[in-house]
Amino acid sequence: MKGCDASVLLDDTDDFTGEKNTVVNRMLPLTFEVIDYIKEDLERICPLTVSCVDILTLAAREAVLLTGGPFWRVPLGRRDGTTSDPKAIAQIPSPFDSLETITAKFTSKGLDLMDVVALSGAHTIGSAQCSTFKRRLFNFQGTGQPDPSMDASFLSNLRQTCPNRADANSNRAPLDSVSPYRFDNTYFENLASNTGLLESDQALMTDPDTADLVNIYRMYPRFFFHDFANSMVKLSYVGILTGEEGQIRQNCRFVY
Repeated sequence: MKGCDASVLLDDTDDFTGEKNTVVNRMLPLTFEVIDYIKEDLERICPLTVSCVDILTLAAREAVLLTGGPFWRVPLGRRDGTTSDPKAIAQIPSPFDSLETITAKFTSKGLDLMDVVALSGAHTIGSAQCSTFKRRLFNFQGTGQPDPSMDASFLSNLRQTCPNRADANSNRAPLDSVSPYRFDNTYFENLASNTGLLESDQALMTDPDTADLVNIYRMYPRFFFHDFANSMVKLSYVGILTGEEGQIRQNCRFVY
């Protein structure tokens, strides 16, 4: 993830192995297919005009809007990268990262603590595999016990979805168990009640500055929507290619 350059869409070739089939991204085949369909339609109407990265950026906005979230204007004109590196996924926050590590990854991209909390709110929709949070249920930080910060009822329900067996690792649980298909501020309500799913989510309550933002967003959804939209615009400028840099791909899977 050098930046917003659609490197994640590139298929592996004889010359390089990209990000697409890494553990983090191989669970997104439907996302990749949707982008392919949009690109095909655009190429028929206005060939070599709209980049794959601009399609991705617009699609993210539309997905949020369609599920009840805010609208924001998406600056356009980015160009697509011509390479991909699987090591780049190390720059993406992991569900096992500490808040300190997550914050460092954000600040290395020019983002700040407010962006950390606001963008984490994207976990109001979607789901996660049991392998990303199962250690919280059975062996938190090697203690042989569950994460003591977890709500007891929430823990019991998750153990039914994710029993302590290897064959359950691919089972999934919603990131927001209250309203998993609606973009709202319930994610922050969950954190305040110790029912955040991922270790990295619940970590937002361990620091007074991030906890203050969590409480503001859970009480005032309009503030969350406002800050989330602003943070998405900031994120969309990270590592972009413009002018003569990169290219506009004809097919998002390949460079030409």
